[in-house]
Formats: sequence, structure tokens, C-alpha cells
Amino acid sequence: MRPTPPCYGLAIRLALAIAEISQAVLADTSQVQAIAVEGTSFALNGAGVSYRFHVDNTTGDLIGDHFGGLVPENGLTQPIDPIQGWVTLVGRQRREFPDLGRGDFRTPAFQIQQASGGTTVSDLRYQSHEAQRGKPALRGLPATFGGDDDVSTLVVHMYDSYSAIAVDLMYSVFPEHDAIVRSVNVTNKGNGTVTLSKLSSFSVDLPYGDYDMVHLNGDWYREAHKVRRRVEYGSQGFASNAGYSSAQHNPFMSLVDPSTTESQGEAWGFSLVYTGSHAFEVERGSEGLTRAVIGVNPLSFGWPLGPGETFTSPEVVAVYSDQGLGGMSRKFHRLYRKHLMKSKFATETRPALLNSWEGLYFDYNETTIARLARQTAELGVRMFVLDDGWFGDKYPRVSDNAGLGDWVPNPARFPSGFNTLINTITRLKSGNSSQELKFGLWFEPEMVNPNSTLYVDHPDWALNADDYPRTLTRNELVLNLALPQVQDYIVDAVTKILKSGPISYVKWDNNRGIHETPHSYTNHQYMLGVYQVYDRLTTAFPDIIWEGCASGGARFDPGILQYFPQVWTSDDTDAVERITIQTGTSLVYPPSAMAAHVAAVPNGLTKRTTPLSFRAHVAMMAGSFGFELDPAHLAEADRAAIPDLVVLQESINPVVVRGDMWRLNLPDESNWPATLFIAEDGGRAVLFYFQIKAHFNNLFPMVKLQGLDPQASYRVDGSMTMSGATLMRFGLQYTFEGDYQSRVVILEKQ
Repeated sequence: MRPTPPCYGLAIRLALAIAEISQAVLADTSQVQAIAVEGTSFALNGAGVSYRFHVDNTTGDLIGDHFGGLVPENGLTQPIDPIQGWVTLVGRQRREFPDLGRGDFRTPAFQIQQASGGTTVSDLRYQSHEAQRGKPALRGLPATFGGDDDVSTLVVHMYDSYSAIAVDLMYSVFPEHDAIVRSVNVTNKGNGTVTLSKLSSFSVDLPYGDYDMVHLNGDWYREAHKVRRRVEYGSQGFASNAGYSSAQHNPFMSLVDPSTTESQGEAWGFSLVYTGSHAFEVERGSEGLTRAVIGVNPLSFGWPLGPGETFTSPEVVAVYSDQGLGGMSRKFHRLYRKHLMKSKFATETRPALLNSWEGLYFDYNETTIARLARQTAELGVRMFVLDDGWFGDKYPRVSDNAGLGDWVPNPARFPSGFNTLINTITRLKSGNSSQELKFGLWFEPEMVNPNSTLYVDHPDWALNADDYPRTLTRNELVLNLALPQVQDYIVDAVTKILKSGPISYVKWDNNRGIHETPHSYTNHQYMLGVYQVYDRLTTAFPDIIWEGCASGGARFDPGILQYFPQVWTSDDTDAVERITIQTGTSLVYPPSAMAAHVAAVPNGLTKRTTPLSFRAHVAMMAGSFGFELDPAHLAEADRAAIPDLVVLQESINPVVVRGDMWRLNLPDESNWPATLFIAEDGGRAVLFYFQIKAHFNNLFPMVKLQGLDPQASYRVDGSMTMSGATLMRFGLQYTFEGDYQSRVVILEKQ
């Protein structure tokens, strides 16, 4: 509804509100249209969400009306009285694409430095709009996708007649998932080059009220730890300055009502589909409105836009839930599995694997690898992965100070031939089955060691800033993937290896952040180059399972998931730590996208010793399950137990990959963390239940399930049968003996 002058009075305003109910939106909210337009009032509707805004006819500005539960029209609002003080009307409105410099003193969504005089003042006004079914792709960027029945798109065209800058705000709605997606196109229609100092993909002003901000903080070996804090007056937020999405600050945030819990209350989730540096800004203004602004980090942006050129921002996915953080998460999970992850493996089960890294590190040869692969097959594991150290000729990769960039097998390590080794491994039979063992390989193609033929021949291919020293991290530099010749080199080198033998899996690592760059905008150019490389390789090899990795989970983001269906969640393989890391990651990312392995004990860093079954049950809560150890060093009882663990994992993996996740007991709140997965059709469920510390001389708690059909009966672990109502309201009780105990409980709907 358009704002009415204060002099109209309450009665007239109410009459106008009723008269202007969009004819395209029916009173029966079960039949609302995905996009409803009445004049210059707009509504994007999902099964449980409405996102509504309108054009201010006086200023041409876009004013937000509602982002929350599904409504067929705007509610009654009071006009803003005549303004006193410095904050005028524009600073008190809920603006869709706010600027800075014309009276709104809050955080702006964008800032453009004009070609003439360098002013940063803008005056964007509504010009027109268009609506369509479906969703266009974003050129050069990962983005959500869907057919005409899945998603609809509204494009609002705005124009600054003073600077000849055109802006298209592209809104898409996925009704089934209560998701609103927005990105921004900026086109320079003037004669001089302007600079985009800041361009946020999504900005929204939430109504007056109190909010908490939830986000994921961490570092190497402790990624995705949930942080919840109150939104105070003034500016707060977080940003990545690492060149990548980073382990420090994942590109996700939720704003919630202070009373919101895991299972009830309002939650707004915001997820940036981008792998580069980002900024999440939250400001509670002087009038009590809370603004969220999300996009590329302006500290590493400064994009020059020449005459006739268009810049497209990465998109933000915003999800609304009135069923707490858990409801928000499940909407993200389903949306990302179906409409972000392009790999066919996004909804397929993954083979259990054994990775060589923590078992051998760099200390191996042809004979050692053949032995490790043979033992992998004997355990019934389905895939063997050769990690770092297999490449380099003149500069052999026998430690981390040489070889990166030279993607040729090391002839000294594989005198019989690398292809011979691969063929020998893939002829092995897994366990007692007829399945042949699959083979996977580790790469780190975006990096280069100075001790490499590539760097000696092309030192200018490494990112650098004029004469400043090039900072080494893990003895490596970052290749400048903004350069087409670097992109081609990586694609050609990796392609040659992948065509040399039956390779079923690639682990794509990235072990440092970006330091020196020639320009601030090089970071985004780099990301565009990365996406080009990913797209070319994953398109050419669709039958390979691609796994992203960046010193663990430092690039666990939606941009990566467009191309890689799974990401190595953390280098921390301690199972106790992993419960927290995987639970935090699941706030926005589907468990199907997580990779988790069973490592040897005592753990290499925490020195903690936990039972094999506990480690395996934690790892089974991820889509990709595996082992990170040398079977030769296992106790006989553990070695004998692994085949049965693989069988269990294969049985429940379809539910983990394609099902809905319910976080029952959170690890930071309970000694008994519990997670439930329910198949999409509701026919099967799997409960993971843990005890961290021993519990004596006291009753054990009941774990109450969620998401079941209360009217249905469920067979629990093949024995007792109980109703869904009893399982959810009364619960299950299990006892444990000792620290680090676990159970996997399977429920079958009768």
C-alpha cells in the first residue's frame, strides 16, 4: 500500500488500505500468487512468507512494507508525523535500496563514485518493472535455479537521471521454500567511468523491535561455532577480509526474535552465494528499525564501471521461518539440495572412502599406497583417495615446500607408472562384494610453490602488489585466476590427469588466504575466474564427485556448492569437536554437503581418545563418510568392526542425504547431543544420540523426537512399536556407560 499524507486521517487511510488490496492476491492465503502486483505495490509470496514493498510516488524510492509470515495485504500503519530534528522522513522509512548522502544516515546498501567530480551522491528512482516465471542465470556467478513451476522473478528498474546510472533489483521467490532471492545489476549509461565503492546484494529494514543476531564464527580447526548476540543500537556485524568466505566468518546470518528457539519463534536467515570476501552489516537505527545489509566486502571491491558496462552482484538467499532456527535450516537445506547444487550427487548417496592423508602424510611410495589401498578394500570401504604428495617431477612434492603447480605424477614415487597404480587399485574388490574399489585424488590447483617449474616459468602468474614482498603461507602463493591464461593452465593440467585413468573423486584443496593484490577489485575478478574453472571442469567431468576443501571449512559457502556437492567440513577430526562443528554448519548448509571422516586416536591435536563407534556415528551425520587413518595401526577389534560400520552407513546414508534434519539437543546446551533425520516421504527416520561425559547415580533424560506423524506407528530398531505422538511427547530413554558413548536408532513408519 502506498503511503498517504498525514492529513488524510485514520479513517481515510483505513478505507484506502481496504480498497488497495491487490486483486492478484486472494483472501485465501493458500491460493496466493507467487508475485502479485497492484500498480506499483509488489508482493512476493511463498507457502509461509510474504515480502511486500511499494514505490513512494513522491520520491520514486522503494519502501518496504512487510517481510514475514504470509499475508494477503498490508496491515494498518500510522502515518509518520511531521519530523523534527536531523532524522527526516527518509531516515525513518523501511527502504529497499538505501543510499547515503540525502538524509538517511543509516548504513547504505551501495555507494557509487561518479565520474564527474567524484561525488558519491545518488538519486535512484523507480522507472518500471517486469515479472516473469522462472529465474534467469547470473552471468559468471553461481546462483539458485529452477523451472517455471519452482520460482518466479520480479525485476524493478531504477534510474539516476543526474549520473545516468541504471539499477535493476532482481527479486526471485521460491514459494515452496519460503525463500526470497535478490541480486543487483548496475549499468553505467553515462560517458565516463564510475567506481562502485560498495554494492550490497540484499538490504532490508525490519520493523521496530528487539532482535538477536545468530552467525557462525571460528578459525582453522574450530569452524562454524554458533554465536548469538543481541542487536544493539548502532552498527554491528562481521566480515571476511581473507579474499575467501573464510573459517572466521561464514557468509550466513540469522536475525531472530529474542524468544526464538530451535523449534519455535520467528527467524530470518540470510545466505550470500559467494566464495569471496563478504560483509554482513546490521544496524539498529535511532528510530528503532533494524537494517541488514549483505554483500561483497567493500574493502576489497572498488569496481571501475566503464560506459555501457554492467556489474552483477552475487545473490543473497533470504528465508523466513516461524518455526524457529530449525525450521529456517530445513528450508535452506531443501532449497540448496534442489535449486543450488548442480551436481547429480547432490541427492545421491556417496561411497564410503579412506583418505591417505592422516595415515601417511607425505611418507609413502608406490608400495605403501598399494598396501593401503588393498587394506581399504579388505575393510569393505568403497573408495581409496590418494592425498597430497603424488605429483612433481623436477620439484617433487615430498613436503609442503615444493611441487604445487606441477600437476604431473612423481616418477620417483611411482616407477611402475601412475596409471598402472590407479588401474591396479580400481581392480580390487571391496569387501566380499563384486564392487570394484574406486579411486580419488587430491589437488590444490589455485596455489603454487616458488619451488616449482610453473613459478620459475611464470612468476607473474602469482598474485602480487607491485614491488611489495610476496607473502608465503604454507610455503605457497596464490595464482591469479583473474588471468585467462591461468584458468586455461589449471583446466588443461587437471583435465589431463583426470583423463589418464578411472578417477571417481577429486578433493580440491585451498590452503591459504589472499594477501597482496594489484587492485582492490582483483579479489572479485579472481572469484569470477575461479567460477569459470569450476564450471568448465565439473561440466566436463559430471561423473566425478568433487569435494571442496580450504584448510578444512574455510570455503564452506553456497558459491562452492553450486559446483561441488560436498565440502570437507573441518580439519578437526576429533569426534567431540566435530559434533559442534557439524551442528553449527547445519544452520544453513544441508548435511548432505558435509564430508566427515573417522580418524585415528589419540587425535593428532586434541589428544582425545574416543571409541571407534562414537567417531563413526558422528561422521555418519554427514553426506560423505570416510576414514582418515592407516588400517595397519588399528586394534584388531576396531579393524573387525569397520565392515559393519560401513554397512550401517550405507543403510542410513539415503536418509541423511535426502532427508530433513531436526537438531533435538544442541551440543553447547546438553551433555546428550541428539539429531534426527527424517526421510522426505516420512517413511524412515534415524536418530543419532550421544553422551559426552559419564553420568552416574542419576536418571538419564528422555530424548523427545520431532517432525514425526503423531497418528502413525513407528517400529524402533526393529523391535518395539510406538506412535509418533508418544515418541515426540514422551520420548525415548537410553542409558550409557562411560564417556563418549553413542547410539544410532532406526525408526520405520508402519
